[in-house]
Amino acid sequence: MIREIERKGVPGILAVLLLFLLTAGAFASAVRAAWYDNAVTGIGSAVAGAVSLILWFGLTMVQPNQARVLTLFGRYVGSLKVPGLWWVNPLYAKRPISLRVHNFETAKLKVNDKQSNPIEIGAIVVWQVVDSAEAMFEVESYEDYVRVQSESAVRTLATSYPYDAHSEGETSLSHNANEIADKLAAEVQARLSRAGMRVIEARIAHLAYAPEIANAMLRRQQASAIIAARVQIVEGAVSMVDMALRSIEQKGMVQLDEERKAAMVSNLLVTLCAEQPMQPVVNTGSLY
Repeated sequence: MIREIERKGVPGILAVLLLFLLTAGAFASAVRAAWYDNAVTGIGSAVAGAVSLILWFGLTMVQPNQARVLTLFGRYVGSLKVPGLWWVNPLYAKRPISLRVHNFETAKLKVNDKQSNPIEIGAIVVWQVVDSAEAMFEVESYEDYVRVQSESAVRTLATSYPYDAHSEGETSLSHNANEIADKLAAEVQARLSRAGMRVIEARIAHLAYAPEIANAMLRRQQASAIIAARVQIVEGAVSMVDMALRSIEQKGMVQLDEERKAAMVSNLLVTLCAEQPMQPVVNTGSLY
């Protein structure tokens, strides 16, 4: 693999001054050769002028958070990463590459989760080039490479976890956002490391059931919520009935046999667990 080699060029201001003096000297020599009709001096002046013109092409500007990848006749020789104006060998090919932080949102992918339910999922990936040589030469187009590999990582992650957790302690896409984000970032980083890139953050931006099963899954979620609510209501009602019976016995308000206790428990549970308000029937006769 091609590894980054950081190079330093000649400070640009110094190079401009020297090139200006060389160009001015070549021009003055050409004028003198023409004035005195000296062919040898004229040829030397022409050569000096051509060389000075070529040397001007060695100047290059490096912007902040940008690098210049230098190649000589197809061979990588280094990268300029320090911002400023620099002069390097004018024969170097100087290709710019951004070291800034990039982010993009993947397309909404339709995949099957761990339980084979079709879902729609999309993610936001924040990344940055850290090795300019690998990003430039190890892959054809590093931006397209990031996009394709990120979508592949999202697909792999989606098939490894269920949309919803149906048992306690189970990791799911919808309920464990932070853990899933860490898993996704690691999955994308494993694919991008060979291209000289670092994943700063990866997080799910869109998650939903596919349209063809959305209504069925909504009813399933509603049923689960109703069951959970019923369990809580029943537990609360049993606690209230137990508290009522204990209070009656402790205060000695009435003496109830087992049959009357069972009837009282039944009536209280029906009253407390009913969805609609109950209409009480008042008994004004004897206790039995």
